[in-house]
This record gives sequence, structure tokens and C-alpha cells, in this order.
Amino acid sequence: MLQHTPDCASLPTPGLRPRRPLQAVCVLAALVTLSACSSITNRMPGITSLVSPYKIDILQGNVVTREQAAALQTGMTRDQVRDILGSPLLASVFHADRWDYVFTFRRQGQAPQQRRLTAFFKADVLERFEADELPTEAEFVASLDAGRKFDKAPPLQATEAQLKTFDERNKTSAPTAPTTPAAPAAAPAASYPPLETSGSAR
Repeated sequence: MLQHTPDCASLPTPGLRPRRPLQAVCVLAALVTLSACSSITNRMPGITSLVSPYKIDILQGNVVTREQAAALQTGMTRDQVRDILGSPLLASVFHADRWDYVFTFRRQGQAPQQRRLTAFFKADVLERFEADELPTEAEFVASLDAGRKFDKAPPLQATEAQLKTFDERNKTSAPTAPTTPAAPAAAPAASYPPLETSGSAR
């Protein structure tokens, strides 16, 4: 009668415990941690609402002011219009009789500015122009500085009392150099070596 011998793999190894409970504990801990993170982010504002990235000012196109538009007159040549307004931002080959001057300005925290002036030509002569409400030069400069916070500029001129205090502070803080007699200057050489030897050919 043959007797069945069990495999070595099927025999329980002493000292080893089954791993299923350990895996279950790790999965449970990971789920608890993830649920805690999601509840914290729901209760607290996101980091993007606390910190906003800095965006630079974007200035594009031609700045056309009310004074420049007032200088335009019908009958001017293209060169005269270019001298007043500058080169157009848009000059199409398909619309050779039209120049578009477009201006946009975007700054973080402010509404974007956009203006347009269109000049129409007939036989290279200005026939008419259409423009949005244009600001004066002073209004345009003021709009660029609007919304900026400038620190108070320090005064550029010192008072007499400030100058006196500054001089006294420099006199007391400057180290006094010891007065030593100056070394006598070296006497110039009385005789000089000859530039050429007596036997050299010229």
C-alpha cells in the first residue's frame, strides 16, 4: 500500500503568519487618510484662492490720443497720416485703402482698455476716419498710473540741520590717520647709461 507524502509547499512553515490581515489594515489606513485629506480641502479654501500669480502689464498696438486725431484732416497723404499717427498696426493687402490703428492695454485687477481708429484712403489721400472715444494725452498717462500704489518719495534736498548732523557724524566716525613725516623723495640719477655702445653700427 502506497502512502501519500505531502509536498513541502503545502506544509505550514513555523513562524510565518498569513499576510491577509496586514494587507487589509494597510488598505484601510490608506482609505482613512485619503478621506481625511478630502474633508480638509473641502473645509479650507484652496491655495489658488490665497495666492494669485503676478501678471505683467500688456501694452499692444498704437497709442492714438485725441490731440492726434484732431490733427488729421481730409486730403492728407499717407505719409502725412503716418507722421501724425505712426505706422498702422493692421494694413491688409486686400484692403489697401484702409489703415487700422488698434490699441489694447491689460493690467491685473483692472478692466482692459481697447480703442480703435480706422483711416480710409482714396487714391492715396485721406478720405475719412472713424475712431472710438479717444483719451487726451494726460488722461492716457493717468490711466496707466491708475491702481498703482506708490510709496511716498523721500525728499531730495537735505536741510541745514541734517547736513550739520551728517558732517558731525562723519567727523566722529572717521578714523584719524597718524601724522607721520613724509619720506623724502628719491633723488634723480645724476648720470645715465649710454643708449648705444661705441662700436655699434648705425
